[in-house]
Amino acid sequence: MLGRLNHVALAVPDLATATAAYRDTLGAQVSPPQALPEHGVTVVFVDVGNTKIELLEPLGEDSPIAAFLEKNPSGGMHHVCYEVDDILAARDHLKASGARVLGDADPKIGAHGKPVLFLHPKDFFGTLVELEQA
Repeated sequence: MLGRLNHVALAVPDLATATAAYRDTLGAQVSPPQALPEHGVTVVFVDVGNTKIELLEPLGEDSPIAAFLEKNPSGGMHHVCYEVDDILAARDHLKASGARVLGDADPKIGAHGKPVLFLHPKDFFGTLVELEQA
């Protein structure tokens, strides 16, 4: 069911500072910032060749990233994203296996313009998992 690792997401307290560190210090190519109000974040993608690093900054007071940063003020790994061929088939298989899909279990459109779902971290050893349709 799982395809390739699409990205590793890092919550950061200051997106401009984090972007500069990856671009200027590490020499990486970074995307322009993209606001995703439906997800409560602003994102930048760092191209590392075989995958991406997603830098996440809270967008709005109700952002789930804001709550994460309250517990982890310096930032940290927020989630990993894997590609799947068919997100609805993956969702149905996971639910039948007892995994919890967050929200209403209906895919939302993610930063790449593709359907995504999130899986409860307690079902995956403390790691929030995002699935993105390839």
